Amino acid sequence: MSGSAARSTYKLFVGNLPWTISSKELRTYFSRFGHVANAEVVFDKQLGLSKYYGFVIFSQRDAYNSASNQNTHLLDGRVLNVQRANEHA
Repeated sequence: MSGSAARSTYKLFVGNLPWTISSKELRTYFSRFGHVANAEVVFDKQLGLSKYYGFVIFSQRDAYNSASNQNTHLLDGRVLNVQRANEHA
């Protein structure tokens, strides 16, 4: 295994989240595509309310590609805005 593969992160931005969704539920939803290394809903620290977006990091490229290539993601009746996060470490 090459060193560059270890540095790769397979990170998705997930927008338009329902306010009812927690990081645990986000992880559960995206785990259908493969192993989720991390899933986090972003919250307003003062108000303690969801900012309606989050990030999902997959441990494998295949899972990442499957999730990012799916046309529609539906969670609690809302269509999610899923995009590759394009972060370079």
